[in-house]
Amino acid sequence: MEHSRLILSTEPKSVEFQMRILERSGLGEETCLPPAIHYIPPAPSMESARKEAEMVIFSAMDTLFKKTGLKAKDVDILIVNCSLFSPTPSLSAMVINKYKMRANIKSFNLSGMGCSAGLISIDLARDLLQVYPNLNAVVVSTEIITPNYYRGKERSMLLPNCLFRMGGAAILLSNRRSDSRRAKYRLLHLVRTHKGADDKAYKCVFEEEDPQGKSGISLSKDLMVIAGEALKSNITTMGPLVLPASEQLLFLISLIGRKFFNPKWKPYIPDFKQAFDHFCIHAGGRAVIDELQKNLQLSAEHVEASRMTLHRFGNTSSSSLWYELSYIEAKGRMRKGNRVWQIAFGSGFKCNSAVWKCNKSIEIPTDGSWSDCIDRYPVHIPEVVKI
Repeated sequence: MEHSRLILSTEPKSVEFQMRILERSGLGEETCLPPAIHYIPPAPSMESARKEAEMVIFSAMDTLFKKTGLKAKDVDILIVNCSLFSPTPSLSAMVINKYKMRANIKSFNLSGMGCSAGLISIDLARDLLQVYPNLNAVVVSTEIITPNYYRGKERSMLLPNCLFRMGGAAILLSNRRSDSRRAKYRLLHLVRTHKGADDKAYKCVFEEEDPQGKSGISLSKDLMVIAGEALKSNITTMGPLVLPASEQLLFLISLIGRKFFNPKWKPYIPDFKQAFDHFCIHAGGRAVIDELQKNLQLSAEHVEASRMTLHRFGNTSSSSLWYELSYIEAKGRMRKGNRVWQIAFGSGFKCNSAVWKCNKSIEIPTDGSWSDCIDRYPVHIPEVVKI
């Protein structure tokens, strides 16, 4: 806020708006912005964006190699997703160059797909692993903030500045028999919903220039309504795959009743707590978590991982789901047979879901993103934190 007052000294209303957002955001004081944004005024450049990408992606890759024992030469498929920074050569090429990976590696670079791109990458990796036997796939999910930090005064475009922070994750997927016993999770289902055919949904998260020619991401006032509609479509597909027969029957009766008898009937919301032990809701913002907790009738503990991830790391885009999964592990709550539902939202507009089953009880890790602070969590997050 001190920096905002200096940078936007001629725009006190914009400064006040950012302060109100931050006070109610649910973000803590330890969230991280890249070095280029700490300058007054911010000094984003291609070079600083590359440095941020290297810092985030290489540290995630190094951690993955250390934890799994995987060698760079053993990576058969590499998928990197990052929405807002898509340089040439690509980020996937940057990784291949850094780790001197094989010439015949199957590499993919996904851009512009928003915060749900992490699960899109998982879906792509799954499809490839079904076609090619006995392979390893590495998925890297991140968002590079530096080149897209908004320096204007439009309120809808100032919102992302208040919520998005640095973060990244690297995930190993394998269909090798030798890895099946070591794997922590098995992917059961992945359901993707795309509402891009609707103009409002398409425009609700939109990169554009403001009247002064400054670019940024604009968030529509209709965002939560559109996200709710996308979620309904997604769970309509997901429900029959995971819900017990009793819940499916109640949902079907409600659906038939609203369609043929009375459209004003309140739709039946299935009890997904009967199907899942843990929930990882994209930490897109406090309002997103609040809305899903209400609509899915979840307890405070069910959304704890999402709220604490938002508090400690902020909205780290497509990697937030993995911080949440890591939180559950760090709390020692993940047991053999547990099922986890990951729900992500992204520009386009998309709602993607993944269901994982835990293969074995997971010991509390001694390192990782939560190792230096997990003993302090969960923390109480007031409705308003005065700045």
